[in-house]
Amino acid sequence: MARRKHHRLLSIALGLALAAPAAARADEQEDLAPYKMLRSLQFVQDSVVSGDHSAAEMQRFMLGTIDQRLRTVDPAVFDDDRNVDAALVYAMSGGNPATLEYLVSRDVNGYFDNRVTDVLRKYLSGKGLLVAKTLVETANEYRDKKIGPYLSLVGGNVMVARSPLEALKLYDQARLSAPGTIVEEAALRRSVAISVEAGLVDKGMAYSQRYVRRFLHSPYASQFADLFVKLIVDHEHDVKTEDVVSILSFMDDARQREVYLRIARAAGIAGKVELSKTAAEHAQTLSGGETDPLGALASFYGNMASVSTPDVDSAAQHIGKVADGDLSDRDKALRAAARSVAEQVLKAPDPASLTQASDSTSSNEENTSEQAAVTTDAESQSPTAPPSEPVDDGAAPALPADSSQDQQNADPAYKSFMAANRSKLDDIDKLLGEEGN
Repeated sequence: MARRKHHRLLSIALGLALAAPAAARADEQEDLAPYKMLRSLQFVQDSVVSGDHSAAEMQRFMLGTIDQRLRTVDPAVFDDDRNVDAALVYAMSGGNPATLEYLVSRDVNGYFDNRVTDVLRKYLSGKGLLVAKTLVETANEYRDKKIGPYLSLVGGNVMVARSPLEALKLYDQARLSAPGTIVEEAALRRSVAISVEAGLVDKGMAYSQRYVRRFLHSPYASQFADLFVKLIVDHEHDVKTEDVVSILSFMDDARQREVYLRIARAAGIAGKVELSKTAAEHAQTLSGGETDPLGALASFYGNMASVSTPDVDSAAQHIGKVADGDLSDRDKALRAAARSVAEQVLKAPDPASLTQASDSTSSNEENTSEQAAVTTDAESQSPTAPPSEPVDDGAAPALPADSSQDQQNADPAYKSFMAANRSKLDDIDKLLGEEGN
């Protein structure tokens, strides 16, 4: 707390000094070398990711002030390499890209390394992939210089699309060269994102633990939480529950509860019942039970996941008990969807469909029984049995050994049946005869 207060007071003091009237600052013009101003900007940015959100406004002010200073400074100031580095770091720290163009176009003395400025100008104009290889080589060459961590971070951003593993190496290089800074925060957060997409669970968990221990109060921590939840849900079978608990233990109860609720919700939507229930139980433990609104929300997520299980009846009842006031608009829509699914699962079968199936089955059974009875009668040579309908299955049907000539003459259908099958028998005899020859 004392450190945060100190940061805030220092930021305010710095702002007042830089915002002083131009006449008052004129006497100190020589002290406002670009590299000194950059140090102030770095301090402010590092304060922001450390949790001093009030410094965000100061960051914008500092970027504008440095931009103006770089455009009006005597070019001779770049005799000092620290000021050259300051201009390059400013461009990679959210500064105005046009200012770098301005400085390079007026660099008649060769203060700026063309290799560095060329790759940065491409990167800042959205064409980083065109110089990806050169950018990586430059980042490795300058890794021990002041601009090294920033070049590594920029190189990682470019290589993500082409080679995620190469990007991870560059991010590792950046964060290890600038611990505790905005560079490390960005490198860790983006490393988690790569790990999620590439399925690098162990690396993702390690990066997550480092992030939580260092930058829990960063304004970008919510982005990290989304990535962490996705890592857990997408790779639930590769993640150990105790590792999740260990990482989240660095958070206060409120933040832990929020992350567990996010996991429960995402897992429930993904149909991962056990994970959703486990996360919901942890959230309930931290919220004080179902009487607490957040406890009721945790119960809702856990029961929502059970809609697709044999416990659907109980889950549907619990979902219906959650008050509208405890749910966001998104969760209300989620509840409506869960209710719809539960209703379809619990809905009694339509009697008409059962009757139709029964009638169809009975009809088939009756036809089969009738055909079987006819066949049996024919085989027993009953003179009163009607002839069965012929079935053309490619084989000669079994014919009665003896039948009445009058019955044959009286039934045209029977004549047709016998004629067709005699033809088949003749064809078969002919084929057999050919094979015998």
